[in-house]
Amino acid sequence: MELIESSDFWIGLLKIIWINIILSGDNAVVIALAARSLPLVQQKQAIFWGSAAAVVLRIALTVVAAKLLAMPYLQIIGGALLLWIGLQLLSEQDDGEGEAREHGSLMAAIRTILIADLVMSLDNVIAVAAVAKDNMTLMMLGLAISIPLVIFGSTMMIRLMARFPVIVLLGAALIGWVGGETIAGDNALKDVLTAQPWLHYGAAALGASLVVGLGKLLHHRRAAHQEQAAS
Repeated sequence: MELIESSDFWIGLLKIIWINIILSGDNAVVIALAARSLPLVQQKQAIFWGSAAAVVLRIALTVVAAKLLAMPYLQIIGGALLLWIGLQLLSEQDDGEGEAREHGSLMAAIRTILIADLVMSLDNVIAVAAVAKDNMTLMMLGLAISIPLVIFGSTMMIRLMARFPVIVLLGAALIGWVGGETIAGDNALKDVLTAQPWLHYGAAALGASLVVGLGKLLHHRRAAHQEQAAS
């Protein structure tokens, strides 16, 4: 009770909510990209369960996030995973019918959301942990409140993607950008980046270009293959 009545508690909670609003934009893009091709009902399920599981994952990550970032080559692996996810989301096709296909797509969307959030949330959980200062109640409450924020953002992004398809391309480019940044931020490359700081943005731009270019190429190849199979 004394904790809730403390002004520091409420100030810390507001800080955590604001951090999540600022840092969860890219997560909302990933969720929207992963769920956009599902039927409407399954879109809502993927957004809700993916967002909820991702927040729970963030709480667990907060304890070890700083140590994970200090491990060499871990961010290189995580960044490569993001590049792969960006390629898959941009080149995926809405092929197949039936309940089994729909169920598989829902599970695949949730899995994609979790993997991407695992990599992209390290900056988020470190910031939240710094504000919470070992106050688990404050941290968990702040992250729980962030669930509807991410769900709202993801739902809005899906609607925008349906109306403006170019946003899909921009979203994939964002994932590639974050993937390149993640690789460049690995502890093993710290000395290289200190000497050549421009490589950080160069790696991010290269990641975005790779996802967009290769993703579009894979998309066109799959489309051509489907046309040949149908004829």
